[in-house]
Amino acid sequence: MKRLILKELTLSLRHAADTAAALLFFVIAGTLFAFSVGPSPVVLAAIAGGVVWVCALLAALLPLDRLFGADFEDGTLDLLLLSGLPAAAVALAKAAVHWLTTGLPLLLIAGPLAVMLRLPAAHIPLLLLTLLPGTMLLSLLGTLAAAVTLGARRAAVLMPLITLPLMIPTLIFGTAAVTSPHPAAPLYMLAAMLILALPLAPLGAGAALRAAAE
Repeated sequence: MKRLILKELTLSLRHAADTAAALLFFVIAGTLFAFSVGPSPVVLAAIAGGVVWVCALLAALLPLDRLFGADFEDGTLDLLLLSGLPAAAVALAKAAVHWLTTGLPLLLIAGPLAVMLRLPAAHIPLLLLTLLPGTMLLSLLGTLAAAVTLGARRAAVLMPLITLPLMIPTLIFGTAAVTSPHPAAPLYMLAAMLILALPLAPLGAGAALRAAAE
């Protein structure tokens, strides 16, 4: 599993333009919100947390189509499933690489974007705290959706349709933790969903990968 993660990280570095595109989309989408509602600091501060969360969710979707697609087309996926590594472990490794190459960079640039959107400085650490489990959840659920749609017709269209409903609870609780005067409960819900998704999403994705390979 460690070798698989290192291989995937190496391939991601060779195709760094894909990660850069997701990060650029994240910044541009956040900037468009600022242009659309105007320069009022009060209005921007009220919506900044939700805007950052929505942009992070959409940006996390962009690299999902290449998560398993190339391995499925060139036969690498079959070799991975025959290597002795459980299919769930293959899916978990892919989800970890997705978070390291997409979720973590999004987390790092979310702070400057929040400052640009006039989010109060006192709320920025809380926003980053919610994005830490939130981006992990997005990677796990995105990996599950990518595995379920693998080999399907119009997978690029089906994937967002499957992924977005799964991510709505994460978006709701993540935004609520930033805007609510009592953020502990939404944070606990995010942590609970992450604990639940950590074993279940790779298991579901592994079963989907086996079905696609057959």
